[in-house]
Amino acid sequence: METATLTEKVAAKTIPIYIMGKKYEVPETLTIMKAMEHSGYQYIRGCGCRGGVCGACATVYRKAGDYKIYTGLACQTVVEPEMYLTQIPFYPANRAAYDFESAKPTAETVYELYPELFRCVACNSCTKVCPMDVEVLDYISALKRGDLTAAAEISFDCIQCGLCASRCMGEMAQYHMAQVARRLQGGKIAPKAEHLEKMCGEIDAGTFTDVLAEAKKMTVDELKKVYTERELEPHMGADEWTPASNFGLA
Repeated sequence: METATLTEKVAAKTIPIYIMGKKYEVPETLTIMKAMEHSGYQYIRGCGCRGGVCGACATVYRKAGDYKIYTGLACQTVVEPEMYLTQIPFYPANRAAYDFESAKPTAETVYELYPELFRCVACNSCTKVCPMDVEVLDYISALKRGDLTAAAEISFDCIQCGLCASRCMGEMAQYHMAQVARRLQGGKIAPKAEHLEKMCGEIDAGTFTDVLAEAKKMTVDELKKVYTERELEPHMGADEWTPASNFGLA
């Protein structure tokens, strides 16, 4: 009985928070996202993966007795007593339209699409606000000096939440600029993977058509059996390899 009572007390411990100005009592262990849902809010916009990857749930909040404005992801940030918060389901930053096929993988492409890049005053607010600890100012600096590869690498963990743009003194859309850099780097600058090009050619040539047709005829149990019994690293020469052997169908 004593254990049950203790469990009930722990489970019942709540704290006050304010969601868009209205006070709610929520369990202290919840994330902002779960606290809002606990309070009756339904996510129609501003909610995606719930795992800190998609960047859809950007949130802004203040702490009791603190003058600072804090930001984060609602699915990752745990509530605190007397927290005042609200959501930013979409930040209206401008995104330039362009044709990727004809775009040249040069710094000039980024400059033409985003001339506001040079409004950056290096205040570093963008880096401080990033929930993924991306060095935003570093990749902006890389873009300014024309190093697309460095910009793509530094911004790799960007999840497009838009919080960097929300604090930018130059009113830039840093995350959109980084996306252009990554696309140009991955699609037109980085060396092509020979094995991938070979595999795409085999797919286009219909090499796997018969194998897939055979797999489609199988039951779920048969597919599971083939999958678990397949040889992950076939020990055979190139002249012995066949699509069927790779899928365990031969």
